[in-house]
Amino acid sequence: MNEIVEYVSKNDAMNAENMVLGAIFIEPDLIHETILDVEHFTYARNRLLFQTMRALAEEGIPIDPVTVVEKLGERVENVGGVSYITQLATSVPTTANFDTYQRIVLDHFKQRTLMRVASEFLNEPVPEKAERFYRTYIEMQEIGRSKKTSKKDVLYEIFEEMTEDKGLLRGIDTGFRDLNYMTGGLNAGDLIIIAARPSMGKTAFALNLAMNCCKNGGVADIFSLEMPEKQLTHRILSAISHIPGSKWRNPYRLFSNADRDSAMKAIGIYDSWAMHIHDEPRQTVADIRAIVRKTKREHPDKPHLVVIDYLQLVTPLGRFERHDLAIGSITRELKQMARQFEVPVILLSQLSRNVEQRQDKRPMLSDLRDSGSIEQDADIVMMLYRDDYYDREAQNKNIVEVNIAKHRNGPVGTIQLFFMKEISKFVDITRT
Repeated sequence: MNEIVEYVSKNDAMNAENMVLGAIFIEPDLIHETILDVEHFTYARNRLLFQTMRALAEEGIPIDPVTVVEKLGERVENVGGVSYITQLATSVPTTANFDTYQRIVLDHFKQRTLMRVASEFLNEPVPEKAERFYRTYIEMQEIGRSKKTSKKDVLYEIFEEMTEDKGLLRGIDTGFRDLNYMTGGLNAGDLIIIAARPSMGKTAFALNLAMNCCKNGGVADIFSLEMPEKQLTHRILSAISHIPGSKWRNPYRLFSNADRDSAMKAIGIYDSWAMHIHDEPRQTVADIRAIVRKTKREHPDKPHLVVIDYLQLVTPLGRFERHDLAIGSITRELKQMARQFEVPVILLSQLSRNVEQRQDKRPMLSDLRDSGSIEQDADIVMMLYRDDYYDREAQNKNIVEVNIAKHRNGPVGTIQLFFMKEISKFVDITRT
């Protein structure tokens, strides 16, 4: 039975490839419109024919049986001779189904490729082979993908934006007035880097963004590679209830009656939110992608925010000569994931120790660890700084500067937020 299925499958692939080549003979300009490449063809003679057609097109020579035979020269027998070429040129009645033939050829190419790398993994089930299969699978999803929107669709959207006031927010509400003004909210498809030295408050800031998303009916996936779920939950409950984090170490002894009431209300609020914390210490982009896909399927119509804490702890798949190459692979895949699922991805990152060696310790883009790939893939880079972290006598106590150092689609600049460190909560300055 399997042999029959394989035969039918190969026969379909051959017919589709023949139809593609025959259609190009009828309408040579299709060679400039095709989404196919030489490697997509199953059969060697068809690959050679397609390659020859491409070469003729690049030289500006018309494509027909005569020019193809002349271009092939002695190799014409490798494609089945003149009779095979003539048969192709006369076997296709119309080019109307050209796109369908292309899709069939691509589907067979994807199937062959995935079967090959899956077989390699089954024969040698090691992480490198698993990583190769994963990468190949992602690549196959992208091949031949057509745009979902036309030029007219895009222009209509732009026209709507010109004629309809949709407010300041285009994306998810950050919960902070000035940050919303600078960014227009957290936009789908964006990779947003939050970078700071340790203890500056970057985890708390990211949690606040996720909390504000959930308050407004959204859903958040938080991938914590360093901190366990219980510890993060304490921080979230502190921010909701305004109970200092130190009291959660021993609530039975340290909570007042008012604290207990506030804690119970906070637990109820947090339980009602669609916030999911994933605290497995070793997580790959493949693991993250699978969970985000599941959440997207369960909540297709809700604003969805992804937080990853933090970049340097994401486990790379495969082997890389240098650490920065591994980091580059991770940020590139996370950017692709943000676009694929149309979600903003907040990625926390460490800063290098170079900051500590300067008199002005405000971070710069060059302070990002492995900064080349991070800066390149990010749509927004926010860098946090607190004066009182370095100077306990500083006048601006509990003031966090959020420096938007890179903004692909908007302005850069610095805003200030008030950080209630004891309860892990950020608020606008005017509210303090």
